[in-house]
Amino acid sequence: MKHPTLFAPLRLGTLGLPNRMVMAPLTRMRASDGALATSLMADYYGQRASAGLIITEGTAISLQAHGYPASPGIYTPEQIAAWRSVTSRVHRMQGRIFMQIQHNGRGSLPVYNPDGSLPVAPSAIPYKGKVYTPGFEPRDPPTPRALESSEIATLIRTFSQAAANALSAGFDGVEIQAANGHLIDQFLCDGSNRRTDDYGGPIANRARFLLDIVDSTIGAIGANRLGVRLSPYGQYGGISDSDPIALFEHVLRELSNRNIAYLHLIEARGSEIGITDALHADAPNNAQFFRRMFSGPMVSAGAYTPESGALAVDSGQADAIAFGRLFIANPDLVTRVQQGESLNAPDRSTFYGGAARGYTDYPTLRVQPVAAVS
Repeated sequence: MKHPTLFAPLRLGTLGLPNRMVMAPLTRMRASDGALATSLMADYYGQRASAGLIITEGTAISLQAHGYPASPGIYTPEQIAAWRSVTSRVHRMQGRIFMQIQHNGRGSLPVYNPDGSLPVAPSAIPYKGKVYTPGFEPRDPPTPRALESSEIATLIRTFSQAAANALSAGFDGVEIQAANGHLIDQFLCDGSNRRTDDYGGPIANRARFLLDIVDSTIGAIGANRLGVRLSPYGQYGGISDSDPIALFEHVLRELSNRNIAYLHLIEARGSEIGITDALHADAPNNAQFFRRMFSGPMVSAGAYTPESGALAVDSGQADAIAFGRLFIANPDLVTRVQQGESLNAPDRSTFYGGAARGYTDYPTLRVQPVAAVS
């Protein structure tokens, strides 16, 4: 067996994982009208059920939370029902699956709101970069509207309701997207949060939005079914903070105290959303630096190979490794790594939008997986 460390079992909250190869949340833009999961999505996730854990693509918690084309939601009865076909397929294949829930915040366009209103953010500071319309046309987003203090409590409840909806749809748990320049990340970082109320200013205030969401979600589904994703030193969408060490040390210690199922950290050396294969060799090693600040299981993501992932687990920097592009191109990635087989190369032109090509048609091996190490 190649890289046996990756095939030792691991417990994340209520879940027992047979291996430590996690399928990272991957935006693929293939939901149907109404932000519904489709039968093609059920095929896609079902093909990858051998992952220790699947984390879905980021899923909108409300109509206002969308920010890119063909993204799924988890806020209507129809969406809950559609996702049940996905979770049922994964569970029939003996897999485990969490839903990542998110709000894009300022990384959106008025066209995503039925009334054409501005995207919302902690402060009226523009997003940097293009955002795509529902027709996949790039646009410069407008300066967002700063959320009123009175709106924040409703947003917090919307996150926890989305988590409850995910469990109703058959998911094993939920991951809160607090990374990649999304709304929660915008609250965390002082480059995008200039508020003067209880959710802005000092680190404890800027972290309050995330921690209030975590507490509300724990009340809805339990801490042992909850993960949180963070991206220290991230830059996507113009996100930045003047003191990321102090910020994330505070956040990680607070999350440790809440005994969540796992922490998911993104390494800054790779693209935060897979838009390029280029690596930043001089980027800080988040897993190495922040691991000591969190007492629970930690999943690390960011341009890993099976070799570097196994080294990270061997060294104690992480308990599991999330693979993104490798799972896109290799539905049977677990078997291929176990057997030391070659890997399919991903076709970047098919990452976002489209149908089956580059989504459910990657070839698999005709071999049996090796039993997990006990």
